[in-house]
Amino acid sequence: MMNLSTYESNSPLVVALVEDDPLLRNEIEVHLKAHDFEVHAVNSATALDDLIARVAFDLFIIDLNLPGEDGLSLCRRLRRSLPSAGIVIMTARVALIDRIAGYKQGGADIYLVKPVAPDELVMVLLSLGRRLKQVKTGEEWSLSLRDRTLISPYLDQKLRLTSREKTLLVALAQAKENTLESTALCDLFGDDDDEAAGMSKHALEELVARLRKKLKSVQPEDAEAAVKSVWSVGYQLCIQIKFVF
Repeated sequence: MMNLSTYESNSPLVVALVEDDPLLRNEIEVHLKAHDFEVHAVNSATALDDLIARVAFDLFIIDLNLPGEDGLSLCRRLRRSLPSAGIVIMTARVALIDRIAGYKQGGADIYLVKPVAPDELVMVLLSLGRRLKQVKTGEEWSLSLRDRTLISPYLDQKLRLTSREKTLLVALAQAKENTLESTALCDLFGDDDDEAAGMSKHALEELVARLRKKLKSVQPEDAEAAVKSVWSVGYQLCIQIKFVF
């Protein structure tokens, strides 16, 4: 079988699959994983909410007929909270009114009617992933490691960072999924003269709060937080940063 993911050379796209039919859910999950997607499959909006706190998703595949919160409501919620994510509705509903609602109310990028050919779904996800990457690249921040300045992609506004703020951003930007545990972040500052044993979690929280406020001052009002808390883990960087030496 040809591996269609060879069209992409970067790290795998992280996909959330929300489908209540267990057989279909398993078939899609197996097929996407065979093409090097990182897939997290669940059967409801509630189960997805538990995952979102721990996983940074690029794309969502959502059925409309879900137990509990319906797929349209879930799409609407995701579009508000994760405006840069890709949303694919995959449903048996074929009526025009449902398609319009999926795009207009749910904010979907693509509306697919079941049954969907597995390889077509792969290509749809790769295409959407490429588009999203291009958008994100246009919103890349520039961090000068020499003079500790961070340039926002919004009107090229410049921020002056403290040494600790720079260290925090560099660590998160280079971490897997841009996420690090609080204990690991605290240990980063163990070499400071006044923090021989490492920074306390309270001090880390204050550092993150100050950095969020500083970054928010040069972001659009509706932009998500640049650094978000990941429950029971630590913190995740939610902006793209390139280093300038």
